[in-house]
Amino acid sequence: MFRQQFVRQARLFSTTPVARKSPVETIKDAAKAVDRTISGAAVKGIEKGEEVAGAVKEAVPETKGEAKGQASEMAGKAKGTANEVAGEAKGKAQELKGEAKSKM
Repeated sequence: MFRQQFVRQARLFSTTPVARKSPVETIKDAAKAVDRTISGAAVKGIEKGEEVAGAVKEAVPETKGEAKGQASEMAGKAKGTANEVAGEAKGKAQELKGEAKSKM
């Protein structure tokens, strides 16, 4: 009888590893998660910076001649728009003048 109880107790003994993590392992896992989050945000920031730098490089002329050409092009567009608006205003004025004469 004594022998049977000993065998039962021997069966309860287990050699499997503990399923719970130690406090040190838990802290290490948390630190890894924080590190991944921070590094992911840093990578996104670097990528955005590269995109902005590329856009600035495309927008800014590389030489003085190119800058002067872009400036004169923009000035020409502005003059063209101003002339167009002035022409429309003159046309409307002539129209109204003609209507006023016809009513008199």
